[in-house]
Amino acid sequence: MGGSDPSGDTGGEVGGEVARYFRHPALPEVDLLRARYVTHRFTRHAHPGHTFALIESGVEEFDLPGGPERAGAGSIAAVNPGVVHTGQAGVPEGWTYRVIYPPVELVSGIARELGAPRGTLAFPAVLDDPATARRLRAFHRAGEKGDALAASSLLRIALAGLLTRHARHVRGEAGPAALPPAVRDARDILDASLLDPPSLDELAELVGARPFPLMRAFRERVGLPPHAYLNQARVRAARALLDEGLRPADVAARTGFADQAHLTRHFKRTVGVPPGAYQNAARRAGDGASRARPSTERSGTDGT
Repeated sequence: MGGSDPSGDTGGEVGGEVARYFRHPALPEVDLLRARYVTHRFTRHAHPGHTFALIESGVEEFDLPGGPERAGAGSIAAVNPGVVHTGQAGVPEGWTYRVIYPPVELVSGIARELGAPRGTLAFPAVLDDPATARRLRAFHRAGEKGDALAASSLLRIALAGLLTRHARHVRGEAGPAALPPAVRDARDILDASLLDPPSLDELAELVGARPFPLMRAFRERVGLPPHAYLNQARVRAARALLDEGLRPADVAARTGFADQAHLTRHFKRTVGVPPGAYQNAARRAGDGASRARPSTERSGTDGT
């Protein structure tokens, strides 16, 4: 399933499935996805930032560490940063949704402007909030139309509504420092070994652990077994290289995938669109931002 259409900004349309991944030039740090999926299944993965998905029709099911969740039409599915989850159809006809992926810094900054204390923010998995849903849809549509002022304004309004109505502060340490040393060291080794990763026995020896207890602890604390985490680390690295403009075939070779088809398979199961469609979205956002940036050059006044 797949292939991108001639415009390069979608993940293609096969069997009624279509996905468009894009960024607004005024908000290049916020990824956007509009898609209809029927048979597509997202593999277990996590995002570094927040995820808010407005379900427009059908039902999406997604598995979280606490169990499965279902989000139906009109609701908002929320996944917190770093939380491993899946995504698949909850009804035979699939689901249609609009997704925004705002970075942690953006959401935290708006929270501070609203007077919230510093700390880790989290949201419930499924939100029934028609007013906020309308605001998210309005922002998403403005992003599609290229309306910079409306998109940037509506995003802040939508996020402010989410924060004031649904956000909660999570106490306790989070992030890398909270991991057991062996798990943290094993994760760091995998991050640095995309091209030539160690075997499980070698990894355990490097961190001073036994293979099976390390694999069990890694899965419990990271949310994925080491081999699945490695594929996610490769996809993250691939995204960064695609953002830099490297060709997908070169990206595959630099991130440890067997070939471009191998990269495409894992990339689409994580991001929702093929690498080429993702890269075109990043390129278009960058080109639009460059065109929109006021010129600082002067002519006719300095003799040049």
